[in-house]
Amino acid sequence: MDRAQKAAAVAELNSTFSEVGVVVVTRNLGLTVAQSTVLRTKMREAGASYRVSKNKLARIALGGTDYVGVGDMLTGPVGLATSPDPVAAAKVVVDFAKTTDKFEIVGGAMGATVLDADGIKALATMPSLDELRAKIVGLLVAPATKLATITQAPAAQLARVLNAYAEKDKEAA
Repeated sequence: MDRAQKAAAVAELNSTFSEVGVVVVTRNLGLTVAQSTVLRTKMREAGASYRVSKNKLARIALGGTDYVGVGDMLTGPVGLATSPDPVAAAKVVVDFAKTTDKFEIVGGAMGATVLDADGIKALATMPSLDELRAKIVGLLVAPATKLATITQAPAAQLARVLNAYAEKDKEAA
């Protein structure tokens, strides 16, 4: 890798770190190509990304971002999972770590907050941004739904009473 390629890799990593909501550092202890492909596919589906980078270049790219504290975790064969949604990358990494013992969660950061492996696992249990939005919409819609139900109830009761009288008149006739 020559200087120009290194500079381009650092610039790309730096722009990635500037745009994401979470960085998860993982240790690869002999993942096969198939396992790595499965991990990258799951990350892509969740809107996250996973990349292996040279530790020195990643440390340089961390400069000037909120994720400077992650630099101490970059030792040995590590991979970086990133996503704009703070929960997406953590969920995929934790789920994948359960399937193989060759993949270990080292830690990560959410903004300027540095997290250890347990912090990443706790982050993975939280609902994603889309799930939180759905809950908020549900909470906003619930009062309107209840109001519509309450206003329709008297009319429905009146219709049932009139229907009962009509059925009674049919039986009498």
